[in-house]
Amino acid sequence: MQIKISREVLLKPLNNVTGIVERRHTLPILSNLLINIRQQEMHLTATDLEMQISLKVNSGVEGELSTTISAKKLLDICRSLPENTAIEMNNQDNRITLKAGKSRFNLQTLPAADYPLMSKASGQNISFSLSQSELKRLLKQVEFAMAQQDIRYYLNGLLLEVQGNQMHVVGTDGHRLSYTNTTLDQEFEKTEVILPRKTVLELTKLLDDQSDSPVVIDLLNGQISFEFGDIQLISKVIDGKFPDYNRVIPNGHQNTFEVNRQQILSALQRASILSNEKYRSIRMVITDGQLKLISTNTEQEEAEEELDINYSKAALDIGFNVTYLIDVLNNLGDENIQFAFADANSSCLITTASDINYKYVVMPMRI
Repeated sequence: MQIKISREVLLKPLNNVTGIVERRHTLPILSNLLINIRQQEMHLTATDLEMQISLKVNSGVEGELSTTISAKKLLDICRSLPENTAIEMNNQDNRITLKAGKSRFNLQTLPAADYPLMSKASGQNISFSLSQSELKRLLKQVEFAMAQQDIRYYLNGLLLEVQGNQMHVVGTDGHRLSYTNTTLDQEFEKTEVILPRKTVLELTKLLDDQSDSPVVIDLLNGQISFEFGDIQLISKVIDGKFPDYNRVIPNGHQNTFEVNRQQILSALQRASILSNEKYRSIRMVITDGQLKLISTNTEQEEAEEELDINYSKAALDIGFNVTYLIDVLNNLGDENIQFAFADANSSCLITTASDINYKYVVMPMRI
């Protein structure tokens, strides 16, 4: 069967689905993309058995096609072709031939019937919706605090908790915690799921921060599903117990000051140049009206930054991992940031004036 399709019609959807495809997999078909074209619609699906992204494209293409093809090779071919190229696909006997201008590619395929599709789980189902821009904002505020390859596997993801008419989103790696929440238009019994790190990163890429169109979120039995526009993402969730974030977020820290986000971010970035490469430590020395940021390293080099602040409480000398401070400041949009402390041995709470729901907690380190 021969299909003719424009490079542009194919390229963006390919970019959207191929992110989850593993390059090397014990099952060769998982390196492939499922392509179904019928009734002028193209359906693309990719899975790694933990997560699946499917999307529909109104391609206007005549004819029918159902096969699986190497996701990476197809994407690389489309990227390398000139703009507005027409691609001819001819599928025959476990091979597909792609022709574009004077270029010709002959690729191996595997049968569509063998593709391991994930289906939505039955059973428990809590369903609600948020706008794309709101969900992306919430994820961006917390995703950087997730652990990366922690032995405590439940930290390698985000907690998504629905309770009453609130949705709480929390990420922590055990040294810092990022929390935010939003109000839903319905009330639910308390339900919590842990989204895997890979799912969170793919979802953030797919969401449009300028779009108010809805994302329908279904909490299922051992799964979560997101549907928005022509995209559906289904993912398994992490089976584990997330730490009680309410015990970590402090109340009543009295020693506070406000500072311009860009000002302190720039100062931290400069000071971090001479911080110890292994421990990434920085000292915050807080006195009347002044904040000093001091870093040293094993070569006895030192950097010092000084900022004027409105502060008149107890003097503090406290150490932190500078990366944890830079991360949060890079991911907040507000220009005024509040730092709150109890003493030199307690956690620091970072909040913003414009978003009362956001809280970031970072544990101190001994220097």
